[in-house]
Amino acid sequence: MKAFVFPGQGAQFPGMGKALYEENSQAKELFEQANKILGFRITDIMFEGTAEELKQTNVTQPAVFLHSVILAKTTPDFAPDMVAGHSLGELSALVANGTLAFEDGLKLVYQRALAMQEACEINPSTMAAILGLPDEKVEEICASFTEEIVVPANYNCPGQLVISGSNKGIEIACEKMKEAGAKRALPLPVGGAFHSPLMEPAREKLQTAIEATTFHTPSCPVYQNVSTTAVTEVSEIKANLIAQLTAPVKWTQSVQNMVADGATEFVECGPGKVLQGLVKKIHPEAEVSGL
Repeated sequence: MKAFVFPGQGAQFPGMGKALYEENSQAKELFEQANKILGFRITDIMFEGTAEELKQTNVTQPAVFLHSVILAKTTPDFAPDMVAGHSLGELSALVANGTLAFEDGLKLVYQRALAMQEACEINPSTMAAILGLPDEKVEEICASFTEEIVVPANYNCPGQLVISGSNKGIEIACEKMKEAGAKRALPLPVGGAFHSPLMEPAREKLQTAIEATTFHTPSCPVYQNVSTTAVTEVSEIKANLIAQLTAPVKWTQSVQNMVADGATEFVECGPGKVLQGLVKKIHPEAEVSGL
């Protein structure tokens, strides 16, 4: 069975999507439609902008989404048996399996990006990648914090867990992780504590937007970051999507469940190769490729 997986923030690169725009008339049409919906020419930033310009959350999220979704829409015989997306990528996955219309998906992504940017300004906060410690040990250290917020945010693959929280909390946590034997504890260049309780203001805004959006019955199951299991029920998809901003991304568990349900081939749909690498670490026997 073939699973299509969609990357999140961090997969962007200058020039992304340019070849697709120039070589495919359907892709060009969709990119131009996106420029109109967003009210600015995001294609100019994607194709000609600097890495710095692409790094702004309100640009990054729609850019990664557009590259991923337009790739899927212009791939002949695109027929996934199951889909999943890492954080932001979950919205790309929901357009790919027909749960959301292209336009609605893009509007939600943009609202999500703006809400997250705003939440970051309200609560200055950050994230760090912890390498070489068992998940249980990372969870234990996070749970020991009482004054500061520090939580597991992204279960990327065994031995790679990203934590999220207040600036001071993450600084102290990195020291504790190293003392506990982590190979590395790397603060990440992000503007906020994504997938933590500090994103609550963004979650509330996104909930309003999600509840006002039409969701359709998907063509195949989505394995969501919050539940990690196959979901086809629209009300459940919406609830998981709302919970996602303040809950951890359980990527390791999602991939394990996809494999348990019969996935043998994983195709990354979007910029970069990050998810192909993670899938290989989670399940070395899987066949991985990119579109």
